[in-house]
Amino acid sequence: MPEPAVEVNSVTHRYDRGGSERAALCDLSLAVEAGETFALLGPNGSGKTTLFRILATLLRPTRGAVQVFGRDVAAASQAVRQALGVAFQQPALDEALTVAENLRCHGAFFGMHGEALEARLGDLLELFELAGRRDDRVDTLSGGLRRRADLARALLHRPRLLLLDEPTAGLDPAARRAFWRHLARLQARQGTTLLVATHLMSEAERADRVAILHEGECVACGAPGALKRELGERALWITPAGAPDALRERLRAQMGIPAQRVGDFLQIARADAPALLSRLYDAFPDQIERATGRRPTLEDVFLARTAPPQDGQPQTADDRLSTREAVFQ
Repeated sequence: MPEPAVEVNSVTHRYDRGGSERAALCDLSLAVEAGETFALLGPNGSGKTTLFRILATLLRPTRGAVQVFGRDVAAASQAVRQALGVAFQQPALDEALTVAENLRCHGAFFGMHGEALEARLGDLLELFELAGRRDDRVDTLSGGLRRRADLARALLHRPRLLLLDEPTAGLDPAARRAFWRHLARLQARQGTTLLVATHLMSEAERADRVAILHEGECVACGAPGALKRELGERALWITPAGAPDALRERLRAQMGIPAQRVGDFLQIARADAPALLSRLYDAFPDQIERATGRRPTLEDVFLARTAPPQDGQPQTADDRLSTREAVFQ
């Protein structure tokens, strides 16, 4: 069986904040297979950046172990760095230098020089359609071009694993699509493993597998399609006119219909759910604002798995409550 690109085994990390500790990661375990695109999906504070800092050998976990292609990130940090390319939220480029000068400086850190460096530099500029901008200063580039130049920098030394932390933050939709188009071309050509930290559902949908992080824990992991099917192939989604829990209880008591609360919605997952529409509107004309039959989205999965309990009641993985604002604030 091929060696995993990343193995995270029971990792906990705590930060000391003025004498009190805060857990950023809590007994986290996951594995990323070589050659796949793997997304870490979660809001700010979910532990994504802490995990990236550990993977990038910038931080040692409080407890547990992390390996990159079989190398421990703490015990073999130098070897791990050779296997990594990292693109953080802000491009790591010197704005006073040209695109080519930035890449040459980065190559020098990895012992690259001469014709080999220039050849690699030229290949990457062609790959990311930057050949015509190689002598332009970075401070003259648009946000999308800077992102592509930073990606070329991260890939210069041919890393086997590319860490992308919120890679399209601040980009407009067209630049975001172009960025992912270039990544797809890269992966098809070189088989690079991509590990992406994001809070954007559209980016997570592109991944082969997604791990949803919440308060330092992995609350779900799998292919996007499989995660969505856990909420049902097709369901009825109701926007209540009043309190969701009140309508959920009336559905159960008056019609014997179980409903799950997902964010501000109620979900009825059963084969004949769309056929219930007229019955529900007849039974609760003033309590339903809107109801539609549709397939679950990744956002539905996220809300179902990450929402806090309400009214002090215990909560199961299938009955997590939330509002969209509470999750993404």
